[in-house]
Amino acid sequence: MAANDDQDIVYVGNKPQMSYVLAVITQFNEGDASEVVLKARGRAISRTVDVAEIVKNKFMPEVKIDNIATSTEQISREDGSTSNVSAIEITLRK
Repeated sequence: MAANDDQDIVYVGNKPQMSYVLAVITQFNEGDASEVVLKARGRAISRTVDVAEIVKNKFMPEVKIDNIATSTEQISREDGSTSNVSAIEITLRK
């Protein structure tokens, strides 16, 4: 598997789903990318899964989900304590 450039990664946060769908489609069409990685943490994980499914089922049926990786990241809080946050990476391949 080739190393990803930063432009082939879409970080999913609090924006509406269609913003991220458009970003993925743009990467595939204008960036000539063969794969795009969706990354998210915490509450944005469900939005990331929705974005991947919308791209795959509604806009680009030739795109396949190549890999799904889950992990747990430790985040430092302002008070000095740490908390665990779930993370996901979904690789879409054309």
